[in-house]
Amino acid sequence: MKYNLLGNTGLKVSELCLGTMTFGGKGWAKRLGDLDQLAVDQFVKRSIDAGINFVDTANVYSEGLSEELTGQSIKNLGLHRDDLVIATKVRGQMGQGPNDSGLTRKHILQQVEASLKRLGMDYIDLYQIHSFDPLTPWQETLWALDDLVKSGKVRYIGASNLAAWQLMKSLDFAAYTRVAGFVSLQAYYTIAGRDLEREIIPLLRDQQLGLLVWSPLAGGFLTGKYQREGGGENRGRRVEFEFPPVDQERGFRILDVLRPMAEEKGATIARLALAWLLHQRVVSSVIIGANKMEQLEDNLKSVDIRFTAEEMQKLDDVSKLPQEYPGWILEFTGGDRVK
Repeated sequence: MKYNLLGNTGLKVSELCLGTMTFGGKGWAKRLGDLDQLAVDQFVKRSIDAGINFVDTANVYSEGLSEELTGQSIKNLGLHRDDLVIATKVRGQMGQGPNDSGLTRKHILQQVEASLKRLGMDYIDLYQIHSFDPLTPWQETLWALDDLVKSGKVRYIGASNLAAWQLMKSLDFAAYTRVAGFVSLQAYYTIAGRDLEREIIPLLRDQQLGLLVWSPLAGGFLTGKYQREGGGENRGRRVEFEFPPVDQERGFRILDVLRPMAEEKGATIARLALAWLLHQRVVSSVIIGANKMEQLEDNLKSVDIRFTAEEMQKLDDVSKLPQEYPGWILEFTGGDRVK
């Protein structure tokens, strides 16, 4: 296991992060997994033993139960809290009232206390906004988050699922007003979904933010169990819940390249898909989640996969994005100013 700096900080996080969306099985998260405390303890222990020091959860996962199970597991296993990097999120609907969602000062201050209580901790390492709130001004959100950092209840703040202009606007405001700014972005990124490379990744590099990847297997599509013609192996949660969306024809062309490569390496397609992300320098950590221990074991082995330059070129050729404006004109006109 390697450890990467989280953005422009000195905080080291494992290149794989344990995701907890499969913990609990309440509400909408039930379709993703329903691991109980015993299973959670086993998953956390195996992850820690493999070198993972980074755990990601959210207040909306299983209506808060995921945070409870995560915190209890750390206690059950006798783990040292300060050895771990614990991340959680705020933004989603946590009640039926008109102020039970969003990024208002009221909601953020309520939810950080609720998350701390469920986790059984007195601080959160990385507190992330789960998405954008179009009703709340950035200054209200960032001032509230800055107060949490200054209070010691939160060490760093991060964002998730933002457009490039939203993220840049928030970073600019934080720099101008000298409040805590986001150190990372949690976003969807896979070899089958490289949209992030158009605007977001250049921004992350320029502003030195970390990238945490969610759904690195494209909601199970990159496990290789789905076939072009249907039937047979076409079973799994994507049959009823097709999320994240995937351009399937393009995705199957990628699988056509991954499959023989996996056979040659004696590995699974999923392992190679994760390893492709680990080979992207912009990625700080890849969030892995599983329903079964054998899935977790396979995911953990992705850190051992190495690609040759030729293999990386094959994967890039089959998965690269089609050109869009202004990307193609910037490339055309920028040739005289390449380093």
